[in-house]
Amino acid sequence: MSDNRQNRRYPQNLQGVLQLAVDAGSAAEGPAPEPMSEERKTWLREALSEMCKGQLDEVEQVKQCLDVLHREEPDEKERDEEDDDDDEREAAFEMLSELCENLDNARDLMVLGGLDLCVSRYLSHVQSGLRWRAAQLIASCAQNMPQVQDHLLKIEVLPKLLQLTDADPNPTVRVKALYAVSCLVREQEAGLQEFVAHDGFSVLMRGMQSENEKLRTKSAFLLLSLLTSHPEHKETVVCMGMVQQLVSVLRSPHSPFHEHVLGALCCLVQDFPQGLKECRNPTLALEELLKQRAEELQRKEESREELDFCDQLRVLCFSGQQSDDNGMDR
Repeated sequence: MSDNRQNRRYPQNLQGVLQLAVDAGSAAEGPAPEPMSEERKTWLREALSEMCKGQLDEVEQVKQCLDVLHREEPDEKERDEEDDDDDEREAAFEMLSELCENLDNARDLMVLGGLDLCVSRYLSHVQSGLRWRAAQLIASCAQNMPQVQDHLLKIEVLPKLLQLTDADPNPTVRVKALYAVSCLVREQEAGLQEFVAHDGFSVLMRGMQSENEKLRTKSAFLLLSLLTSHPEHKETVVCMGMVQQLVSVLRSPHSPFHEHVLGALCCLVQDFPQGLKECRNPTLALEELLKQRAEELQRKEESREELDFCDQLRVLCFSGQQSDDNGMDR
């Protein structure tokens, strides 16, 4: 019996504690459930108390991290201590990102002015490690939090994030900034409207043409996602020459992110004659490119989805093209 108590593993978080309480209060199989032992009752009371106390402690941790981030920047005389100061700030950002996986903590950070501080000071900080951590924290807080998203849009974070995505010299900053952009525009109509108003699709296009593999992949994926969920923006994208640019990207050395590029082209031709016409432009030689790409992808199991997009685009654009053209001539 004592060995059983020693080997018993109790849950380590609130969800586990609540599940234990449910299990203890529900009827077990058999004629009559056993009453909860005193040992278990005591542990459960203490665990619930610690969990509630822990939530209060997390608010204090958020405040302590903000105290670090609110420090004034070191001056010239304190340059020797600057590295240590930056390390502390980076650690504070890491702690906040972890804490703000909890939606309540993300809301508390917003109320305490932490997001305003990120936008006003740290997205433009001279240290790239602080810039990308600020963008990462913004993304963490914005995910699935309409209240936080609305606040961030009101303090005009999106243009700054797009600028970082487009032009920051540090590749990690660009990737993290785009991640934050994604959290503000997907499933967020106001964010998407602002994204379009600030020429966000052009930023994605340039991202796909960059040397940064992660940025290329995430840019193409976001483009595909937005076109899939918001087909009303096809005209905007096609009118800015996106079809030609996407085909040009496909002609670059093959990369896994080409799957998303092909997917975006499929979106632009489905139920949209203008996109279809652009893809059929003979100067693009898209039909031959798709034929060659399909041959290259055959027997590559890891490229199955890309091949499916390739075949789908060929059918949409060039299967029965002659009869379509005759119909338009008439």
